[in-house]
Order: sequence, then structure tokens, then C-alpha cells
Amino acid sequence: MLEIKTLSKRFGGLAAVNNVSTTIEQGKINAIIGPNGAGKTTFFNLIGGTFAPTSGSIVFKGQDVTNLRADQVAQLGISRTFQSTALFDMASVLDNLIVGHRLRTRAGLWDVIVGSSRLKNEERLCREKARDALDFVGLSHIAHRMAGDISQEERKRVAFALALATEPSLVLLDEPAGGVNPEETVGLATLIRKMISSGLTVCLIEHKMDMIMSLADKILVLNYGEKIAEGTPAQIRANPAVIDAYLGTDHDGVNNIGELEVAHAVA
Repeated sequence: MLEIKTLSKRFGGLAAVNNVSTTIEQGKINAIIGPNGAGKTTFFNLIGGTFAPTSGSIVFKGQDVTNLRADQVAQLGISRTFQSTALFDMASVLDNLIVGHRLRTRAGLWDVIVGSSRLKNEERLCREKARDALDFVGLSHIAHRMAGDISQEERKRVAFALALATEPSLVLLDEPAGGVNPEETVGLATLIRKMISSGLTVCLIEHKMDMIMSLADKILVLNYGEKIAEGTPAQIRANPAVIDAYLGTDHDGVNNIGELEVAHAVA
């Protein structure tokens, strides 16, 4: 679905992403891991059009999207969530999601002035799509609550719903389980699997290794902006370069990445 070739992003003398090539496979759960500061979020920002790359290319469904703006990338079918879930706290959950479908509408200022039928139809459709997205993530019961009054786990689900309201085919999830407890993490993992079952493709950044190892079909590992490994969870679990990236070279007694959590090396 997505092909990335020799992608780089430099901020002055700092190479935040350096010559990374990979693919995101359609209908799969693709994961990106790495220590703090490895370049993971910058990598997402390049795919989503927030940053323009210094060099390299990004091809989505055969179309070069390397230098497109974020709104153009979203219109093509790539949506994302962020580490910090930013919502309109003084608006209802439903109203927050109505905003998400606006990129699929065409009504403009004149439609608002004259109260056109197109505007009314699009407002109705946006409301329907928002309700569908809320139902998908299991939050229909809080549709009319203020976004500022809901829990952290509910905010995460609303962020998922906001991404889904744009009608994407590829969803980028930046630390979807950050700040939630283990039981809630299991629920979010179940929701990600539901997204795959519904025909979406997912790429996520996450620090919770137990979640990644049980969820991902393929894992890309970044360190200091460079790709150091890529493969199945089983391949990544036993990769010495990955263990070195998290623990350094002095890691006697740690035989696979599954032991990193025991060593408290992963946040």
C-alpha cells in the first residue's frame, strides 16, 4: 500500500530520519519501534505531510505523495492520531467527530449564506459518519458529553474515531496505548484488530513491547533515525542490533527483546 524509498529528514545538522526504506503492507498491522528520539514520530510526520522530506520518496497506492500537504494526504486516504490527543474540550464528542468528515465535503461560504440543499445534505452526512465512527469504537453512549469530561482511554478511542471519520484506507497510530492501563491497552489492541477486519491497514508507533509483539505482522525498528532491523515479531525479538539499541552493548543475560520489559528498558 505504501512504499518508502531512502527517506531522509534533516533539521540543520541533525538527521532525524536517515535514508529509510520500507513498505507498509495492505491489510496488515505494521509497527514502528525504537528508543526515545529514534525518529519515529518524524517518520509519521513525513508520511502524513506535516513535514516535507529532505530527500527520498513516498508512494501511496501507486501515487507519489512525497511533497503533498497534510490535507491532501488525508484526502487520499491516510489519517493519523497523535501522541497527545487534542480535542475541542468545550464541544461534544459528536461535534468533534463531525469536524473529521469535513474534508469529504464541498459546501463553501455561499452554501452557508443561502442555506443550500448541498450544505444541509453534507451536514446530515457528516453527522451520520460521526455516529458510525463512534459506534465502531464503542462510544455511542458518550456522544453528547463534553470532550473535556471524558477519560484518557475514551479520548484515545475518540482519536481513533476522528481518524476513521475521514474515511481512510491507511491509519497511522502514534502511541495509541500511551497513558492507559494494561486492561485498557488490551481493549485498544482489540479495536486495532477490528480495524483490520473491517478492511483498513494500520501502522502504529508504540513503546509497549508486549502489545507490539502480540499484535504486529511486521515491525520496523529505528535508532538515531536509521533503520536497524525489520521483520516479524519473532525475528525482531531475537535481533541483537535491536537489543543493543535499547540496552547498549552491555546486556549480559538478556537473550531476546521479550526480556526488555523485565529489564525495564522500554517506557
